[in-house]
Amino acid sequence: MSAPPVRPYSGARVLLGVTGGIASYKAAWLARLLTKAGASVDVVMTPAATEFVGAITFEALTGRAVHTGLFHPGRALDHIKLAREATAIVIAPATADFIARAAAGQASDLLSACLLAATCPVLLVPAMNDHMWAHAQTQRNAAHLGELGYSVLQPDEGMLAAGEGSGPGRMPEPESIFAHVGRLLERPGALAGKRVLVTAGPTQEAVDPVRFISNHSSGKMGVAVAAAAWRRGAAVDLIAGPLSVAAPNGVTVHAVESTEDMAAAVQRLLPDSDVLVMAAAPADFRPAEPARSKIKKTNAPLTLTLAPTPDILQTTKQARRPGAVIVGFALETDDAVASGRKKLAAKDLDMIVVNDATEAGAGFGVDTNRVTLLSRTGGDEQLPLLPKTEVADAILDRVEKLIGGR
Repeated sequence: MSAPPVRPYSGARVLLGVTGGIASYKAAWLARLLTKAGASVDVVMTPAATEFVGAITFEALTGRAVHTGLFHPGRALDHIKLAREATAIVIAPATADFIARAAAGQASDLLSACLLAATCPVLLVPAMNDHMWAHAQTQRNAAHLGELGYSVLQPDEGMLAAGEGSGPGRMPEPESIFAHVGRLLERPGALAGKRVLVTAGPTQEAVDPVRFISNHSSGKMGVAVAAAAWRRGAAVDLIAGPLSVAAPNGVTVHAVESTEDMAAAVQRLLPDSDVLVMAAAPADFRPAEPARSKIKKTNAPLTLTLAPTPDILQTTKQARRPGAVIVGFALETDDAVASGRKKLAAKDLDMIVVNDATEAGAGFGVDTNRVTLLSRTGGDEQLPLLPKTEVADAILDRVEKLIGGR
């Protein structure tokens, strides 16, 4: 598994509370993800949690002592110290019993006492039998915790313990919780509460019912931008051609196939968007007359007549919301910066992200990119070779400055 992005986890102090449910084994991988991303993770286990997974497991994964008791000699104020030092508190899994005790304001063990002493953001991740989650009392308790200012992550649907049921109650996967922790840790910025529209991936233009024209785009850059925008508090729509990577947590995905499909989706969503980041690599040409049935090899034509596809950024000019920030991408092989400047002006963009497809470690299908950010107002910036996750943050840092200046 590739290393997750370090922003905003690096340097954070996360108190990971683990309660006594079968899903507690998943908390071990969450602790690993957070630690690998640069957070210091203090694990606090309830007595019931230690019946499901050993404290030494978390100590090995985090490299830090695990806390299990409220009344250990010499550590009577651990609940105050741990709560005060935490940047965020994450309780995963949060059982029905713990949710009930937290909603009542009890402090009967170390974890519930930490919760009462905390002033940092708190995320609770419920996990239990689907009937227990659906019970009116549990729902009232969860709603009350939300009223107190805690974030309560909705459980997933799926197979529960011992094959019991498949309704909502399953703890989300650690990668999903990890993403929500990032949103909790992210500093408030200009994107919070905004609606961001991102395009990603290639498009496919049909030659016949089984063949198509496309390109090598994986969608990694657009997915990274969408994930970073959501983490910063934006509502994110991701218009995605066929991706080679998983779509990020939290975003609304609109799957498309052809360039015309992508253009239509952009036209539909752009009027309600504060930001457009056109990171996709839509095909520039399509077969002029796609065959209605599979072309047989024995009588295939020797030439394929092509027609241009819509220039999506050009077609957005009339649909843009006043004051919206528009960001384009230019993947070039010759005179990349000069070509990018022409596109910046011709398509009336606020910023364009330029990179050279021939450069090692940049372009399609890799996890890194080397880009130059060209702005309408100047202050161009050439970035070193970076993971695409860091390139996404650099782009959005610029976007937030543009929003703040309007």
